Amino acid sequence: MAQAALSECSLTTRYEEAFPNSRKLFEQAKALFPNGVTHDLRHLEPFPVYVERAEGAYKWDVDGHRLIDYWAGHGSLLLGHSHPAVVEAVQRQMGRATHPGACHELEIEWGRLVQRLVPSAEKMRFVSSGTEATLMALRLARIFTGRPKMLKFAGHFHGWHDFVVPAADGPQSTPVPGVPEGVAADIVVVPSNDPAAVEQALARDWQIGCVILEPTGGHFGAVPIRGDFLRSLRELTAKHERLLIFDEVITGFRVHPGGAQGHYGVRPDLTSLAKILAGGLPGGCLAGRADVLAAIEFRPGKPKMKHPGTFNANPLSAAAGIAALGLVATGEPCRHANEIGRLLRQNLNAMLISRGLNWVAYGEFSGFKFLPDYEGARPTQDDFVPYGGDLEKLEGPRNPRLVHAFRRGMLLHGIDLPGLGGMTTAAHTLQDVEHTVRAAEATIDLLQAEGLA
Repeated sequence: MAQAALSECSLTTRYEEAFPNSRKLFEQAKALFPNGVTHDLRHLEPFPVYVERAEGAYKWDVDGHRLIDYWAGHGSLLLGHSHPAVVEAVQRQMGRATHPGACHELEIEWGRLVQRLVPSAEKMRFVSSGTEATLMALRLARIFTGRPKMLKFAGHFHGWHDFVVPAADGPQSTPVPGVPEGVAADIVVVPSNDPAAVEQALARDWQIGCVILEPTGGHFGAVPIRGDFLRSLRELTAKHERLLIFDEVITGFRVHPGGAQGHYGVRPDLTSLAKILAGGLPGGCLAGRADVLAAIEFRPGKPKMKHPGTFNANPLSAAAGIAALGLVATGEPCRHANEIGRLLRQNLNAMLISRGLNWVAYGEFSGFKFLPDYEGARPTQDDFVPYGGDLEKLEGPRNPRLVHAFRRGMLLHGIDLPGLGGMTTAAHTLQDVEHTVRAAEATIDLLQAEGLA
């Protein structure tokens, strides 16, 4: 144990010596922000890196390191950082108006692109984030159905508001601090990939008005979902007259120009969108059936959902979104990002198998995830799902020391990950894949030397 502690100190020391300016900035940030960060995922022991600029697949930190980036702007940058078309569109709009406090032509063009690409988008309302979009979806569902409850799946994340955050992370039965019991009582949680459990819940509880899910699986496929389950959900919700909501905040425009619904050919009633929607700027949207979204309209004698929002359809976000979605519509960005993701997973697993390491890489589309301490069959094809999709094994608690050490080790080798995995973009190259595989191999060697892997 003493030797392991010494090795851990050695890795930490190497990290501190490599990123001294980030450490200085973190000392300032601690006086301002809880834990010194402005997003939970950016928390890293002993301090996170601070980025000065980014372009394509790369970021440059304040200490001058070039890092291959797999955060992809928390999933919002399918095209990579600072894409010229997006930059030019935002610069052009900046000189015209950043917030006219009025309707503007760009919101119409933006909306038409969403309607063109997303099969369920009969009507839509722009908001400022994915969390706002799912909040709106649930309120509209309650108005439309007259039923207060919603059904969600264990391990699925739909933002941080009270109505969706329970059961987003394990252990799923643990109450979420700050969420009232009365709110949590209106959330019915079932396991994913289990149509029988869904039907039983819908048949038993008439108060459930809607079903919401991440259509490729919780946390962008940590526990993958396939098209057969989505088709079953569509049939079950129609049979029991409940609304089906796809949370495509991550999957929208990423897995396919039309999102997961476009890829699988399953049309939900409502779709929450954000991230790629606004080309990397803040922005979200709820799209779907016109009769459900009609509750936002001013209708004499009918219930009206109040919906202001200072930055709804902000013209800078609209300009960026139009530029980004125009390129997404060609299909090429999704195709390239998905292919690079597939090659990365394939090459990582080849390395892990050749080294006899008890890790595995998995995922689909443009996502990849590392699973340490893996004891199971090795992948033979890209739709491989470890442990048959067992939630506890795929999303069970990870040793935080291992996760933080892995991220530090990857940073020391020029790779920036938000955790044990990340997302590829249309800007990543085969050379980036090769570099990442070598970095992962070297980092796991470091972890083994410290007794962490």
